[in-house]
Amino acid sequence: MSTQSSTQPDEGTTAAARHWRAYGPLGLHPILLHAMEAFDEHGYHGTSVRDIAGRVGVTVPALYYHYENKQALLATLLETSIRDVLDRCRAAAEEAGDDPAARFRAMVESIVLYMAHRQGLAFLDTEIRSLEPGNRARYVALRDYLEHMLLDTVEAGAAQGVFTTPFPADAVRAVLVMCQGVANWYRPEGPLTAEEVARRHVLLGLGTVGYRGPAGNG
Repeated sequence: MSTQSSTQPDEGTTAAARHWRAYGPLGLHPILLHAMEAFDEHGYHGTSVRDIAGRVGVTVPALYYHYENKQALLATLLETSIRDVLDRCRAAAEEAGDDPAARFRAMVESIVLYMAHRQGLAFLDTEIRSLEPGNRARYVALRDYLEHMLLDTVEAGAAQGVFTTPFPADAVRAVLVMCQGVANWYRPEGPLTAEEVARRHVLLGLGTVGYRGPAGNG
């Protein structure tokens, strides 16, 4: 079946975003779950459809009944991931209200929590290079939307004198790279919980955008 979907991020809000800090079971279709694991272990090009079918315990034709090819699996996983990030980030911002610093804290926290709690999905962002042009364009549009959400907040804060960075766009890109990197190194069994990592990244993010004021609950 096709994985064509709109780039309008207001569509398909996930139930999990009703409270953006809450994380339950991943809830992926078994084919997607095993594809994600295979892509994470061996990379997109190092994984065959036969390998995924074998992990699921179905035949290759049965897998093709649900997803037309390996590219459809990757595109579905990446779009599922970025839409969940967007939904949670929007929910966090709305909960924080109009204050730019509070919104920035909440959005950074939401992104880092996602990277830690949904590490297997978030790590797949490294496979953007493997997307075909149409799928890549859709995914990039959604990822750009996330960047613009943060940028709008930082620019609003700069206009109010809350943030002092002279380079809002560069600062936002730096914060996003830092947050996304959590998916590469975070380990649940490590010395820090996901929540502690998020709090630290909020403080680092505030420093990056030149926050002028108390750290608050960040």
